[in-house]
Amino acid sequence: MELVQPAENTATGLQVKDELSEKCQKLFLEFLEEFQNPNGEIHYLHDAEELIRPERNTLTVNFTNIEHYNQQLGTTIQEEYYRVYPHLCRAVRNFARDHGNIPASKEFYVSFSDFPTRQKIRELTAARIGTLLRISGQVVRTHPVHPELVSGTFLCMDCQSVVKDVEQQFKYTQPTICRNPVCSNRRRFMLDTNKSRFVDFQKVRIQETQAELPRGAIPRSVEVILRAEAVETAQAGDRCDFTGTLIVVPNVFALLAGGPRTETSSRVTGPEGFQADGVQGLKALGVRDLSYRLAFLACNVAPTNPRFGGKELREEDQTAENIKNQMTIQEWEQVFDMSQDKNLYHNLCTSLFPTIHGNDEIKRGILLMLFGGVPKTTMEGTSLRGDINICIVGDPSTSKSQFLKHVEDFSPRAVYTSGKASSAAGLTAAVVRDEESHEFVIEAGALMLADNGVCCIDEFDKMDLKDQVAIHEAMEQQTISITKAGVKATLNARTSILAAANPVDGRYNRSKSLKQNVNMSAPIMSRFDLFFILVDECNEVTDYAIARRIIDLHSGNQESIERVFSTEDVQRYLLFARQFQPKITKEAEEFVVEQYKRLRQRDCSGGMKSAWRITVRQLESMIRLSEAMARMYCSDEVQPKHVKEAFRLLNKSIIRVDSPDINFDQENNENDVNDEAINDEAKAANSEDAMETEEEAVKPEKLSSQKPAVRMSFAEYKKISNLLVLHMHKMEDADDESSLKKSELVNWYLKEVESEIDSETELIAKKNLIEKVLHRLIHYDHVIIELTKTGLKKVTDEGEEPTMEEDPFLVVNPNYTLDD
Repeated sequence: MELVQPAENTATGLQVKDELSEKCQKLFLEFLEEFQNPNGEIHYLHDAEELIRPERNTLTVNFTNIEHYNQQLGTTIQEEYYRVYPHLCRAVRNFARDHGNIPASKEFYVSFSDFPTRQKIRELTAARIGTLLRISGQVVRTHPVHPELVSGTFLCMDCQSVVKDVEQQFKYTQPTICRNPVCSNRRRFMLDTNKSRFVDFQKVRIQETQAELPRGAIPRSVEVILRAEAVETAQAGDRCDFTGTLIVVPNVFALLAGGPRTETSSRVTGPEGFQADGVQGLKALGVRDLSYRLAFLACNVAPTNPRFGGKELREEDQTAENIKNQMTIQEWEQVFDMSQDKNLYHNLCTSLFPTIHGNDEIKRGILLMLFGGVPKTTMEGTSLRGDINICIVGDPSTSKSQFLKHVEDFSPRAVYTSGKASSAAGLTAAVVRDEESHEFVIEAGALMLADNGVCCIDEFDKMDLKDQVAIHEAMEQQTISITKAGVKATLNARTSILAAANPVDGRYNRSKSLKQNVNMSAPIMSRFDLFFILVDECNEVTDYAIARRIIDLHSGNQESIERVFSTEDVQRYLLFARQFQPKITKEAEEFVVEQYKRLRQRDCSGGMKSAWRITVRQLESMIRLSEAMARMYCSDEVQPKHVKEAFRLLNKSIIRVDSPDINFDQENNENDVNDEAINDEAKAANSEDAMETEEEAVKPEKLSSQKPAVRMSFAEYKKISNLLVLHMHKMEDADDESSLKKSELVNWYLKEVESEIDSETELIAKKNLIEKVLHRLIHYDHVIIELTKTGLKKVTDEGEEPTMEEDPFLVVNPNYTLDD
């Protein structure tokens, strides 16, 4: 033994003792053995016993505990981290060996959590190399896990002697010379893989989050190296904190890669080459290079905000109990008080969007989207989505993008993209070739990054059609399938989509249907659960309120913003409420079916064309929305009252859309007397009525010079038809036998509006208008049935209607139901 020792020294060079590191190792071991928690037990004893299990090899130490125990030790670890790290790992190994029988060859590692300060990626400079740091960023690309050689055992090819424990550092390192004093082999070694030690190794790329970008800067990214138990803890899209140290890695790959620098490598020029013994340098690579890359060697990965969002949301075994245990007593009381709040729905809306005035329906829709429905899996294994998709269509300057920005700031996993600037691959996932290993890896797109969150897409209508198609699968099946470049993969995209779009001509045209107003294909439209239409209307009251709100915001007047709950409260409540999985009760089931039948019938009857076809997807939307309502009230079952609200929202988003102007001249080409007078009067009457009822009446379009058209806004038309139908119902109820004649109905209506009539021309105009409305109700909408060919005798009335030969009886169609 004595003889071999000096030989070993000559072979590997003198082993210099690092006194600082050994002192650290001793102090750290003392800390592990002596540090006690408040109950008086040794704090890390239980963790050390866990390390006996074969799959565990890392001890997590809270850095604040070290600082409390020994300030000097904490400072040394922080400043000389890279130097003392192997010795700290040895201390952990000794500590674990003392408390259990552990195989001799097992390696141990230490990781530090709760490091006090956090750096930005931009602040990583050469001065920080080797110190302990914590950086945060969003993971954009993860590589597969590979085994990495930690210490190799080599076999000398000449004399068959074994060289043990050659440490490897970021590149394959052979022994400098054979240990056998007689043999002087420096080149020919073979790695013995069975006796070498490997560790799991994964590379992750992280990028700065948008919040910490300086102005006009492109987000920087840095490669993070994870080893041992830290692998697979970060997924693409997570915002994580990494604790570890900056290291420099020789930029080997720049030399290995082809290109203009290849000729410097001595491997390339073969024996016949002219430079056979030209430039000498780094043995394997030709010339040494001065450029080094920074990488971050992380020992611990934690979500940026562990209590809300981050990766905690993704763990399937998360329950309401776990979340309650994570909260402090005050936080839990706050959540409980919120769940008991009678006015919770309204208060949550105002707290979420305090700076946006009005638009209550949209706020409610977005709130329900954040709560989400319950995802289900059928017996066959088909998954039914629980996420709610919303589309906001509206005129310019109606705060569409504000909604999207608010959601992005508030939601823990939200991605904001713009439609025009993003391609199909950028939204779903791209297959890119890795610069170093030259194998294909998948880089996550916006929908993957927003998995279990919200993807906000602005300017949705300006996307190319081929890029819109990429979203089809993600919106309904919630997966993204890729088959490119030999990579076949199906990725999860369980995300809610919140899209904002402008109408085709810049402003919403009331006379056209939603389909004609929005540049979207029918399949995509049916995948949205809720459509909200924002029309920029002149209304003195709302205009004043909006102006006041904006002025207050600009002058920094905080009193005008009323928030009932803080953002943290709402986030905490959301996370807790999302753990509920409400089931639908029997009454609610029947109610849903009933409402769906109503919607479907109204869609098929010609009376009222809705914004888009009611399909089974709208039934599923209703179920999802009612589940979200139940979740919001922390209820375990869906009640009919929840379905009612869901139906109201769905109804709002379907009906509010469709109010085209009605042009009577298309249907009815009778030669009317005094056409222009009629038209002007119709116009005047429309605007007067609109002011009286504050209906959303839209003024008729400018008249063409050839032939003026008689137009009427849809709301106006609906109002008159409802008035007539109600009157007829009333008459029928009063006397079962009686039926109204057409002329009687006309006279009754003219009596009702006589306060608006000033001259004879107006009277004639009104009379013509009501006749056209009746004509449309009878022949087009089939709301009223005309009894002409019955055995009843014809009555002619000379004074009223000289043009009409007969005055038929009118009855309401028995199948017609009045809208709410």
